[in-house]
Amino acid sequence: MITMGQTGQVFGEHGIGKTSTFLSHIPRAHPGTEVVLVPAANLTPDDLLVNAPVRDERTGELVLTQLIMRQLTPGRPFVLLIDDSLQAGETIQSQLMQIACNWTLGEHDLRALGCVGVFLADNESLAETSARRSDLAVLDRMVTLRITANDTAWREKLAERYADWDLTEVFRVWAGLSPYLRSLLSPRTLEHILDCARAEFPLLWGLPLVGGARLRLRDRKADGTPGPDRTTELLDAIAGALGRPNPASVPDPVRRILRAAVRENWSVLLQGPPGCGKTEITKAVVREETGADPVYYSLPVTNVEDLCVPVPTPDGTLDTLLSRSLTGPEPKVIVWDEYNRPKDKATFAKLMEITQEWSLAGRPIPGLRAQVALQNPPYHLGRKLLVSSNNVAQASRFTISYEVRPEDIPANEWLISTYGEVAETVLDWWKNDIDDEGRDWITKRTLERLIKLHLAEQPLETGLIYLGEGEYAPVPLSRLEARLADDAAQRVIGLREIAREVDRWEARLAAASETSAEGTNDTDLVHQAFANAEVSQLKRHAEAVARLLRHLPPKLRATHLVGQTPERQRFWVAALARMAELGTD
Repeated sequence: MITMGQTGQVFGEHGIGKTSTFLSHIPRAHPGTEVVLVPAANLTPDDLLVNAPVRDERTGELVLTQLIMRQLTPGRPFVLLIDDSLQAGETIQSQLMQIACNWTLGEHDLRALGCVGVFLADNESLAETSARRSDLAVLDRMVTLRITANDTAWREKLAERYADWDLTEVFRVWAGLSPYLRSLLSPRTLEHILDCARAEFPLLWGLPLVGGARLRLRDRKADGTPGPDRTTELLDAIAGALGRPNPASVPDPVRRILRAAVRENWSVLLQGPPGCGKTEITKAVVREETGADPVYYSLPVTNVEDLCVPVPTPDGTLDTLLSRSLTGPEPKVIVWDEYNRPKDKATFAKLMEITQEWSLAGRPIPGLRAQVALQNPPYHLGRKLLVSSNNVAQASRFTISYEVRPEDIPANEWLISTYGEVAETVLDWWKNDIDDEGRDWITKRTLERLIKLHLAEQPLETGLIYLGEGEYAPVPLSRLEARLADDAAQRVIGLREIAREVDRWEARLAAASETSAEGTNDTDLVHQAFANAEVSQLKRHAEAVARLLRHLPPKLRATHLVGQTPERQRFWVAALARMAELGTD
């Protein structure tokens, strides 16, 4: 098509390597020719062409001149690749059609600027695009190719990326799937799964969250209904082909994901309920890893102009002016908060280029180490949240998509370090006095409000989530009020209370171990107090813990080491060592 001077229209499913094939093949097949990639999904009309006053060299007068985007004047032969071409708005579609039909844009002839080829690429599925070309006057000017994953070089690219692995068996597993399953497990998604395998994360995390729900690898029956769920089977087969584990979970998942994202230059998505601490832990880990605060954007109040704007340049072209926070060579991590609550479609469309290409309007973002998108699920506690949906092409841009649970985030330690014993009391109530549904209603954000209200001697009920018409979240507060009032009749024993009377509790546990090898109710109470305590509380009472640990059955001691965070494991290793010392005294 380049030799013939024909515009090419290339259709293929998402994630099969259409764009990367262009970027690698064109420079190799046509030395001296570069590929100018224009992501159409996030273009605004002024990005391509704008009228601006320019002083005429002949007369010296200001005249209106059409300025063209700088990427279209690279100064050497180039192939123009318009990616996601069907996802552009109506005005952009008109501009793109002028380019596709005539190789011109406004008053500019692209051939004169060095253009030797024009291609439009996209997935023609209406589930992933906003339009379909139907004008015969346009369609009659293009050569059209429909390609599949077998037509691109994704296998070679993955083999290069994971040169220390033999991916032959992985490719064989993929090739043995039905066409529909192969479309779900696209090469892009397969790459994410391999990244998870390398990091020893659950391979499930590499599957995208589409519409807030984890993509499941289910085939379609002849009547169109879903077939059996083969997700676990296929992910285990990939792990087996690699000789790698496929764990169901890992300790401290959120911080490990964030650290891996900064280390490996990943884009990751964290989806979790409101108020669980996603934003704060992300900011904290980014500061730990880079020594600087993240570049933070809250999507409900972010405009396209907050990211970049096209501006005229002295050489008569349009350049992209990036936000100050996105410039400079220093390492940076972008946090996209409330990712599925964008202010408008144009802003969300911009993010498709950033999360996939790490650039804005074709301009790379210097020093970008990672991107973290944070969002809420579509439903929480049976109520629909006001969030937008996505399609699989958008969802599969993230290396890891993780569904955050409140217990994944160590917000309890922050509450204790900030508010002291009052926080310990409130957390004891949260852990022991209410059921799972109550804990879902009482987020860490709500816990902090309750603590503040108590310290200000205000009614606690006003800190609960208000549901309207005088109704608050259905969580009784009487036990909390009694704890805060230090009501002896309703006091519940926790680590703090046990440590205050460690001699008495040590005697009780010693008697329990004499009664039964499994212990008694006293044994279970102390064990549960250890399990519920935060690491800072355990450290504060480390000597008492070591004394009591001697009298717990060995199988209960082991539970404190298995599946715990590294920080918690370190404490228990030290506690066991101290226990051994006490036993020799």
